[in-house]
Amino acid sequence: MIRFTAFLMIAVVASSLGVVASQHSSRKLVTAIEREQVRTHNLEVEWTQLDIEQQAVAALPTVERFARSTLRMQAPVRDAEITLDPAGGGRG
Repeated sequence: MIRFTAFLMIAVVASSLGVVASQHSSRKLVTAIEREQVRTHNLEVEWTQLDIEQQAVAALPTVERFARSTLRMQAPVRDAEITLDPAGGGRG
């Protein structure tokens, strides 16, 4: 009877340790999930901001202003235009 009681006590202690380890592991995983959800949200916010910025930069007036100021580009004068004829080529 004493051996049986000792065996049951060891089984209860082992089971308790297993429950504690399982709960600890579960809490670590929940914390990791929450951390990744915050990271996902931050990346979504950053993506939205970058998308808005890309749309602003890609707007035609922005591109034209950049081309004129930084690259010193300008529209060609009418006499400097050359039109190619796909059938035979040459000046237009």
